[in-house]
Amino acid sequence: MADPIGKLDHIGIAVKSVAEARKFFEGVLGARFMYEAESERAGYKLAEFDLNGLTIELLEPLGESSFLHKFLEKRGEGMHHLTFNVPDVKGKIAELKERNVRVVDEVEWSPTSYEAFISPRSSHGVLIQLGNGYPTLSNDAEWFKK
Repeated sequence: MADPIGKLDHIGIAVKSVAEARKFFEGVLGARFMYEAESERAGYKLAEFDLNGLTIELLEPLGESSFLHKFLEKRGEGMHHLTFNVPDVKGKIAELKERNVRVVDEVEWSPTSYEAFISPRSSHGVLIQLGNGYPTLSNDAEWFKK
């Protein structure tokens, strides 16, 4: 049996409108707003919420060319990805590749931040983000300095 890959950092949920979805997550589920940010380059707006220790990330597309716009057209609103905090993410990615797990979209944000995704083709339809540091991890201290 394999050791756990890492600690769950957040669950990403694709929505048409963060403002509309926020009403449900705060008003019905009691989630507490943490912060929001926009990435024109990546094509999305995000808002982070704490739900009793579980971080929920709402993702809204910025325009029709956004990967999220395409995702929403194809699948509708709902879970987009799981993100795990993996301290030795490069080592874990190498291990996964040795085991023929399909790893895609590797990005080195800085010397202390790296991320990659396990393709849904390898993980029974679930997009899994692995990473460490800012901006990958929703609970990284850097987010709270802004």
